[in-house]
Amino acid sequence: WEFNGSFYQPSVFLMMGIPGLEALHPWISIPFCALYLTALLGNCVILFIIRKTQSLHEPMYYFLSMLAVTDLGLALCTLPTTLGLFWFNVRRIGFDACLTQMYFIHILSFIESSVLLAMAFDRFIAISHPLRHPSILTKTTVLKIGLAIVLRGMVSLLPIPFLLKRLTYCGKTELSHSFCFHPDIMNLACADIKVNVFYGMIILLSTVGMDFVFIVLSYILIIRTVVSLTTKEECLKALNTCVSHICAVLVFFIPMIGLSMIHRFGKNVPPLVNTLVAYTYLIIPPALNPVIYSIKSTHIREALLRALRRKRG
Repeated sequence: WEFNGSFYQPSVFLMMGIPGLEALHPWISIPFCALYLTALLGNCVILFIIRKTQSLHEPMYYFLSMLAVTDLGLALCTLPTTLGLFWFNVRRIGFDACLTQMYFIHILSFIESSVLLAMAFDRFIAISHPLRHPSILTKTTVLKIGLAIVLRGMVSLLPIPFLLKRLTYCGKTELSHSFCFHPDIMNLACADIKVNVFYGMIILLSTVGMDFVFIVLSYILIIRTVVSLTTKEECLKALNTCVSHICAVLVFFIPMIGLSMIHRFGKNVPPLVNTLVAYTYLIIPPALNPVIYSIKSTHIREALLRALRRKRG
């Protein structure tokens, strides 16, 4: 402990694996390794295919590249501490290292939310105003949207580590997961955390919450446009371009909302449920997104098959 008058701050936190199943951690690490490997390889393949295929140099696939980079970042943020705990029982993480990991996990989560909103906007423009789509979403516009997304995440979350460093911690230093999460660290403090709670809720609602609302609104407008199409084939073709994105939205937002609610209001929720929702939120989307887009996107699938044929030839 670092002592400064009445101010106490732990030098390390202790991470937790899956409660009650500590003896099985080496075996549990096998599916986690498979998920991390899928996330790393899958997203790298998506990036490689988009970069090498000229026909995929379109706004939809530029946003998909942003999603793949974000998913890679999320996987790499949690991989060292999660597998370190499962394989070698390394539970200790330094206070500043924990805050750094937390900051990047939250930034990447906010960026993913914003990228999914940008992809919803792209689908809306492509379906509702197909002739104006190339002139509205130019390469410069896409680049500006990407920079705005990153800056919004970085600036909005910048105060969080400083709000945590000002708190006094005492007694308990065990985190609920094998990674650092803002509500988790905040609840270990024995000081008044009202500012942290208020700021965290405001930022969550004004960023991820608003992103989700605008995604829903985008699909309401998309459905209105699709319903007005003359033939059933046109309706199905238009909706089919959105299936991958809808799956990615559900895979990301459902566990994220669940985890936020559990940390803030689920005092009586069993620790195992909390842990499983947290791992679902941070590991499943990076692993599933490249699989979803590889299966559902005809252009990605065809480009991937062409690349495999060239390699075999």
